[in-house]
Amino acid sequence: MGITGPIEETPTEEMRRVFETNFFGAIEVIKAVLPHMRRQKSGLVINVTSVAGYMGLPFRGIYSATKGALELVTEALSMEIKPFNIQVTNVAPGDFATNIASGRYHSPVVKDSPYAETYQRNLDLMNEHVDSGKDPIMMARAIGKIIESSNPKIHYKVGEFMQKFSIILKRVLPDRMYEKLIMNHYKL
Repeated sequence: MGITGPIEETPTEEMRRVFETNFFGAIEVIKAVLPHMRRQKSGLVINVTSVAGYMGLPFRGIYSATKGALELVTEALSMEIKPFNIQVTNVAPGDFATNIASGRYHSPVVKDSPYAETYQRNLDLMNEHVDSGKDPIMMARAIGKIIESSNPKIHYKVGEFMQKFSIILKRVLPDRMYEKLIMNHYKL
C-alpha cells in the first residue's frame, strides 16, 4: 500500500493504516505459515519490500519506513528460523508499471502549505515513474528464480540499474552528499 505526502501534513491514522498493511500484515501472514513450515521441516518466505525501503525518500518517508522495517525483520527472522530449515528472503522492486498509485493514500496538496509546490511536483514525478516503470513480468521472473534456488540470498533488488545502484551509493557516500543527490533528483 502506498502513501505520499509531507510527513508533517500526513494524518497519523493514515500512517498507521499503511504500517498495518505493509508491515504488520506481512508479519501476520508469516506467523500463520511458520508452524506449517516447521512441521514439514522446510519452507521459503518471500517478502516483497521496495528499493524505497533502503532510503528515506521525500514525500514517501512513511512508505519507505514500512518497507525498511520489513527488510530488517527479514534479516532477524532469517536467523530465527534457520534451525528449522526454513528460509526467508525479500525482493525489493524499483518502479514497476502497476496500479499502486490508484490505491495509495495521497495527503492533499494544500494550497497555502509551505510544501505545496514541491509536493505537487514530486507527486507528478512519482506518478510518472509508476506509469513508465518496468514490466511486472520482470518481477515475477525474479521471484520464480528465487523459488527455484536451493540457497536464496536474504536480499534481492529488481528494477532499473540506477535504482539498484542508488542503494550502493547510499552505503559509500557521505550522508549529506547522498542527500544532495536525492534532493537534486527530486528538484528540492
